[in-house]
Amino acid sequence: MGQGQEGSGTSALTADGSSTVYPITNDASGLWNGNPPADDQEYWGPSQYGIETDMNLADYWADKYGFEPTEQRSVPPFQVQVALSHSGTGVEAVINDRVDIGDASSTAESILGSDDEELENIVDHVVGVDGQPIVVSREIADAGVEQITGDELRAIYKGEITNWSAVGGPDKEIYAIGRSEDSGTDTAFRSNLYGDPDAPISPDTRKGQNQQVKTLVEQNDNAIAYIALAFVEPDGPTPPIDLELDGTVYSYGDNLGAEGYPLSRDLHAYTYDGTSEKEAAFINMLLSEFGQTNFVEPNNYFKIPPERREAEREKLPDQA
Repeated sequence: MGQGQEGSGTSALTADGSSTVYPITNDASGLWNGNPPADDQEYWGPSQYGIETDMNLADYWADKYGFEPTEQRSVPPFQVQVALSHSGTGVEAVINDRVDIGDASSTAESILGSDDEELENIVDHVVGVDGQPIVVSREIADAGVEQITGDELRAIYKGEITNWSAVGGPDKEIYAIGRSEDSGTDTAFRSNLYGDPDAPISPDTRKGQNQQVKTLVEQNDNAIAYIALAFVEPDGPTPPIDLELDGTVYSYGDNLGAEGYPLSRDLHAYTYDGTSEKEAAFINMLLSEFGQTNFVEPNNYFKIPPERREAEREKLPDQA
């Protein structure tokens, strides 16, 4: 199980899992595989980030762990391939040696259970933070629903509030969209809002991926959903609404990254049985200012503070 320190060859680095983490690792894989030169200011330009090197992008990060630079655009020292599923699949895949990195938007403990022996073998690399907003159909937002309370949100997903008129909206049934029960987004939603990752809720439908949830909100005029930041369109078909909890109003673009916001969660890239040099090269890039600025922030997630990045780097093997 798990490649661990055996995964240091030049075969492709593979990842699979959470649709929430996917935009980060997939965008990173695209640039890695492109291996742009240092004078490409649009895609690399290392001096912009305080990095002094004339090496191509993937060459630079891979060289830190002993991989031979190719010095060729579009020819990295090893390819990176990222697949899309959900958190439970990603954690299972990394444990069962199907991939090198398991993307997850909830903790392995919440997915596997706190007594699972595999938890001792998994290494948790936090690569970003998501402040999970609540979105509604454009028609509902335009009808004046700009904010709900935590109690109202809990009641909607328990099936206790079923009409928008009960929360200041139009006389229209609520179409509550949830994520599949093995997704990290759903686990985090129930854990943070109800205090229990297994709390029973009864949405009208469940979907496995954020992309599918976004499509449903777009296609219906009465929907509500919890979704990753990367899939919000304030002026488009998936507008966010404010959430009032314990006297504090949390708003998109304002304080969803606040420590007290209960629907925020870490975004994870799990490895198994240690972390190989190949895995470390890619994850180290994600943890750099370059990675946070180009792969985390553009997807509307929150960058990890520098001191926390250093703590995450301590989990990586020593550089060459």
